[in-house]
This record gives sequence, structure tokens and C-alpha cells, in this order.
Amino acid sequence: MPSVVSDTSPLVHLSRLGHLTLLQNLYDQVLIPPAVWRETVEEGRGRAGEAEVRQAVRSGWVEVRAIASGPLVHLLKDGLDDGEAEAIALALESSADLVLLDETQAREKAGVMGLQLTGTLGVLIRARSEGKVETLRPLLDQLRRESFWISDDLYRRVLEAVGE
Repeated sequence: MPSVVSDTSPLVHLSRLGHLTLLQNLYDQVLIPPAVWRETVEEGRGRAGEAEVRQAVRSGWVEVRAIASGPLVHLLKDGLDDGEAEAIALALESSADLVLLDETQAREKAGVMGLQLTGTLGVLIRARSEGKVETLRPLLDQLRRESFWISDDLYRRVLEAVGE
């Protein structure tokens, strides 16, 4: 199983769905940079992801890992928030197999840097394909209700990809 670095968004969205532990089931190692911890747990007090990520770190299946290259993070912050910039930098530094990002601009920068990436939907597709979730339609509907934008075309393509 691969190692992954996650940005804030996938952690929060998977937590809202009650499926953060999919990351534990799908990946050997889940790393988050300090900015993602801060955004999810410290600034996210009382919101989805805060308790789940705190517990995952306590349990040891999510690790907060510092970034060694401050200058790289500084360069990446052009157009990205702290969590996205640090997640990309950490993925590069740790030679992670995959970085989890949802936002388009962050995904574009990660792709240019040669990183393999996926996001919340990719994690759900993989989980469905491996039988770790029974059906995706209700999860996608819940994401849409909770302000995760999914176009009608993407919604159809995701469901088709898993045979629903």
C-alpha cells in the first residue's frame, strides 16, 4: 500500500461522511504537514475533521511531519493556502506515492511538479472498487449537499467508473 500526504479538504470531507478511516484502510502511511493540522484541528475546533484527525494522530495512523524546505513552501504559496503549499512540499520531501488535494490550482501545481495525485472523489472511487464502501451515490449526494462542488458530468462519470 502506498504512502500519502493529505491536504485539509480530503480530511474534512471524509470526516463529514464518517469515512476518514478509509485512509487508514487504503494507505500504509498518512502524513500531514503542520499547516494541515492547524487548519483542521486548531482552527477547525468543533467542525468536521477536528476530532477525527486529532484521534487519528493519537492512534498513530496519521503523522504530522514538519517541512524541511521553507523556501519551497514560500514559492508554492503563490495562489495556494498554507495547507496546500505544505502538503505539496511534504509530498516532494517525503517521496510520497500520492498527494490528496481537491482544489484545482493546488492539483495543477502538484501535477507540474510531477506528483501523483487524487482527491476526495478518488479516495471514494478506490474505496468502492476495493469493497470498502457499498455504494457511492449517497456519499456523493451528501458531499454535494455539504458544499463540495461536483458537476453533473463528473457526478455521472464517478458513478459510471464504479458501475453504479
